[in-house]
Amino acid sequence: MSTHPKHWLEVRPEGLYCAPAGAYIDPTRPVDRAIITHGHSDHARSGHGAVLATAETLDIMAVRYGENFTASRQAAAYGEIIDCRDARITLFPAGHIIGSAQILIEHGGACAVVSGDYKRHADPTCAGFELVKCDVFITEATFGLPVFRHPPVETEVEKLLKSRAIFPDRCHLVGVYALGKCQRLIAELRRAGYDRPVYLHGALIRLCDAYEAMGIALGDIRPAAGVAKADLRGEIVLAPPSATSDRWSRRLPDPVPCAASGWMQIRARAKQRLVELPLVISDHADWDDLTRTMAETGASEIWVTHGREEALVHYAALHGMKARALSLLGYEEDEGE
Repeated sequence: MSTHPKHWLEVRPEGLYCAPAGAYIDPTRPVDRAIITHGHSDHARSGHGAVLATAETLDIMAVRYGENFTASRQAAAYGEIIDCRDARITLFPAGHIIGSAQILIEHGGACAVVSGDYKRHADPTCAGFELVKCDVFITEATFGLPVFRHPPVETEVEKLLKSRAIFPDRCHLVGVYALGKCQRLIAELRRAGYDRPVYLHGALIRLCDAYEAMGIALGDIRPAAGVAKADLRGEIVLAPPSATSDRWSRRLPDPVPCAASGWMQIRARAKQRLVELPLVISDHADWDDLTRTMAETGASEIWVTHGREEALVHYAALHGMKARALSLLGYEEDEGE
């Protein structure tokens, strides 16, 4: 007789705890043993005694926090079975950013999958999402409302390139998050045939270098610092969202303020951020992919966390799936959106 995951997975102040493994998944506070789904700072924090993650996630954590971010680290390849005390742990691609993983936990004849953040659209900078059958599926819900249906990334990149052609004397300044979105946008521009230099705010350079060290080619990327204002006319410059409206941006020639985010589907948010060209490019699953994944896992029970939990719980109930909200705290809305 199997032991239901509700008996060995529990929400604690530190985060989601797996008792048979003696480990937390993406804990928000330092713990003895942590399993990390991906490198965004709301999921991957320093100070844990031991960390299990993909090699890419461990590398990202070292870049962000220094080599001593944990006392002990263990890299797991996708599909590799890890015996973790009384549980078996296997990581599968989540398609969110480089190294991102879903966590399959098997114990007592039952299994649960913790999705972490995920998307199902193709991304040239990371392994694609892999569906994993399970008894309990623990899903994110960042864009868990029916209004969120993300367009193909190709159409958004085309919007950026068309705008550049229309305004050849202006610089296009795109707000992107440093990890994942920045590198994906560059790779998508290259895939669309854009071969000019892409200029970067200094805060983006380290992680772009890390991506290239992990085998992701980004082409000609250059620091924007020190480049003459006139030489940036007609160019694309990437910067953290906070830098697109501060003093740093004043050095640019009549910039077109842009932002690449799933939240750009909400016009009020784009207007609030003074975005002239919103680009709906998301690294999370939209409503259709969230609901499709819930069904395709074959899970008899859905647990929903960090996002629009109520709508997905209601949807699951309407479609004959038992569901509940975990209400985990400490996960940010914006990073990696």
